[in-house]
Amino acid sequence: MIIVNKNEIMKTYLLLFFLSAMFLSNLNAQSVHLGIKGGANINKLSGQSFTDKFTFGYHYGAFVEVGIGNKFTIQPEVFFSQVKQDTSSQFRVIYNSLMGNATSKVQLNYINIPVLLGYKASDNLTIQVGPQYSILMSKNETLLQNGKNAFKSGDFSLLAGLQLQASKFRVYGRYAIGLSNLNDIDKMDSWKSQSIQIGIGLAIF
Repeated sequence: MIIVNKNEIMKTYLLLFFLSAMFLSNLNAQSVHLGIKGGANINKLSGQSFTDKFTFGYHYGAFVEVGIGNKFTIQPEVFFSQVKQDTSSQFRVIYNSLMGNATSKVQLNYINIPVLLGYKASDNLTIQVGPQYSILMSKNETLLQNGKNAFKSGDFSLLAGLQLQASKFRVYGRYAIGLSNLNDIDKMDSWKSQSIQIGIGLAIF
């Protein structure tokens, strides 16, 4: 069972767009575009507690693209993403007593907030890099037992990737590497995220 706090999701969306509006109102930008995006995640949680394999998820959300001069862009985004991962036998053995009934599968739902700096290598190709903060919105019910959270509520990552642009359409591919230890139970095993994001975007205006 997944527990979702819809009020917190709405607060996150409103906060991001409020901050973006303040930022854009004080920026001498050449162009500003607002758009929607969506695509696939290829995720992996590293650590001895998880199986050494990538799994598939999805993401969708919105972006604001700000052109600065002829070569640079700043692109804040907010989007929902899903992470699924199988746990290893070590997770179930070590954490069974703490979690009550340690699960064999993990599902985490995040709100991701990246802010990307883009360099236009050509008219149609942009190189993007930047930080991303992810807020854990919901998880397996079995990952909250005996008053103990398995995963921390936030994850800080660095992103790098490419974006192709044709008129209002964008096609992107990015690699995100997590810098935070997500293990909120103890220090016996370090859990870190990796993700490949592939998707398309559409500039609405």
